[in-house]
Amino acid sequence: MKIKMKINQISNSKYQKDTMMKYLISLFTGITMLSCNYLDVVPDQIPTLDDAFADRYTAEQYLATCYWGMPKAAGWDQNPAFLGSMEMTQNPEFRTSGGMRFALGEDNPTSPVINYWGGTAEAIRSLYAGIRECNIFLDNIGKVQDLKTNEKNRMIAEVKLLKAWMHFYLITYYGPVCIVRESAPVNESTQGIRVYRDKIDDCFEYVIGLLDEIIDSRALPDRITNRTTELGRFTEAVPYALKARVLVYWASDLFNGNTDYSSFKNHEGEPFFNQTKDPARWTKAVEACKKAVEVCLTNGIRLYQNTDYLQTKPMSDTTLLINTLRSAVSEQINLNVELIYGNTGYPCGANVQRHCLPRFESGSTANATSRLSVPLHIVDLFYSSNGLPLDEDDDWAEEDKYRSRFENLRTGDEKHKYMIQLGETTSAVNFDREMRFYAALGFDRGKWYGNHYNNEPNDDAECFYVQARFAEFANRVSNSEYCATGYWAKKLVALNSRWRDANELTYMPYPYPDLRFADMLLLTAESINESTPGDDNAAADPEVYPYIDMVRARAGLEGVVKSWNDYAIADKRSKPLTKGGMREIIRRERKVELALEGQDYWDRKRWKVAHRELNRNIQGWNVMVEDITPQAYYTPTTIYTQRFTMRDYFAPIPESDLINNPQLVQNPGW
Repeated sequence: MKIKMKINQISNSKYQKDTMMKYLISLFTGITMLSCNYLDVVPDQIPTLDDAFADRYTAEQYLATCYWGMPKAAGWDQNPAFLGSMEMTQNPEFRTSGGMRFALGEDNPTSPVINYWGGTAEAIRSLYAGIRECNIFLDNIGKVQDLKTNEKNRMIAEVKLLKAWMHFYLITYYGPVCIVRESAPVNESTQGIRVYRDKIDDCFEYVIGLLDEIIDSRALPDRITNRTTELGRFTEAVPYALKARVLVYWASDLFNGNTDYSSFKNHEGEPFFNQTKDPARWTKAVEACKKAVEVCLTNGIRLYQNTDYLQTKPMSDTTLLINTLRSAVSEQINLNVELIYGNTGYPCGANVQRHCLPRFESGSTANATSRLSVPLHIVDLFYSSNGLPLDEDDDWAEEDKYRSRFENLRTGDEKHKYMIQLGETTSAVNFDREMRFYAALGFDRGKWYGNHYNNEPNDDAECFYVQARFAEFANRVSNSEYCATGYWAKKLVALNSRWRDANELTYMPYPYPDLRFADMLLLTAESINESTPGDDNAAADPEVYPYIDMVRARAGLEGVVKSWNDYAIADKRSKPLTKGGMREIIRRERKVELALEGQDYWDRKRWKVAHRELNRNIQGWNVMVEDITPQAYYTPTTIYTQRFTMRDYFAPIPESDLINNPQLVQNPGW
């Protein structure tokens, strides 16, 4: 169906001018028409290479080509982590989309669903093709005569960083990869260019080596000064932050002493994975994480606070905090002090946001489809208003409140008037929750400030609330356009995206947050905790608390020690005092803070818990019932059954590549 959609031309024009990706418009065919087969290493455009690096302008074009090779985060068919752990789901009418098939365990080696190894379409290019473009750039940038030395060194550092990022992405997705250190000779035989998969430790060491080269070069700027043409390019903090993430992954259970893969061996009969856990890796991760945090702060990258949010109307402290938490993810790139790096080549625009919006009035239904929805297990994930898991909060233990949270209904009261419509009935699970719950999720009878021409009242208690029951505005309007669970991903909708009238919806695109400061703080807390000597009963290192507490404080919560001591049920009050207890707390904090951002999928895999945690029923409210009463609507209903097995820790190598190169070894289980 062709969807009529008017995008905000002024906003999009400004956005495009504000990113380096504007160069992509003028890329000439000889540069962009690169093969997606990583084995086809002879550059198709060799006769044009001299032209490609003739001057600054064409070199910048090729640099943009290298950036364009980055994996795309803002799309369920392009990012395996978008729906991979089912933080979000699509309604059953779209279960055949690539993202849903991947999340439901329907990947296969014959026709991989999301194929970054060999590439399947323009939307998913082979990362090996992207790495090859980087090598071509590095081989030829020296030919450009009208670039100053510092400009050339900056470009070299950027392209090395792109190589490191692409290799790392392949590692997290496929496990052991084929390291592509340099371009193959043009006259290399077909047999000569066939490559082996390298051991996992060699893969990580290569990525770290590249990042150290970049850091040591000091060639990247501390911040972007030319916001007309350079937004979206790497800055000094990016290699430090990426190095921290890489080292945390390398220290994690999936990649550190993974004996489950003892029989997974290379062409020489040696295990791809190290078989002995190395605790020293966590020590290295601590050092890298602390350094990344230091560099970020020095360069003005920090947590986005309520003083950063630009109010256009007076509002309560509650609404201000909710809008601040939303904006920490969806603010425009030039205003988001928390963003370390976001991919501007494939921004989060209409492609995602229109599927996360409910309808507030009658009018055009095509602009807000509500196809993306948030399951009940994510609703359950967020903390109570005391900053604790619901099952550990003493207030929720009273009168069986926790056990009946999905059964009981409550009426909106004065205490919740900025979050839930006064006098309206909704599920009891929507009350007494932390502010990140209300910033991330939209729900029936829940308040939704902004995103509409008439939804920023002087008294924010009067802003719109979602009406999602049978025959109401946000309920099913057509056979396929509806929210399948009754919870919308409000977090992913920029506050500056809005209806101009009942039929015209415009979008403010923003870079999907590949790296943001809150993530760095939590990685630092995790690495400090895991590097603490002793078993799970050992005392937690007090140094861990400030890093996690900074994230909690921004969300309006008290620190972990005080929260558990003051509000937890009796046998959980000492939880933050041990290494094992803090591990649970840090992992839960990551799931909450980074919810709906695609980090949960990678986290659960590297912690090696996905095969235990991602086999479950995916549930929502009974949104299809033709009954407007809350009792009928608020009935948990199973939509999908998720499956994740040991083979799913790594995606399959495409069979076509195994045929082309018999020296490759397939991942276990495929």
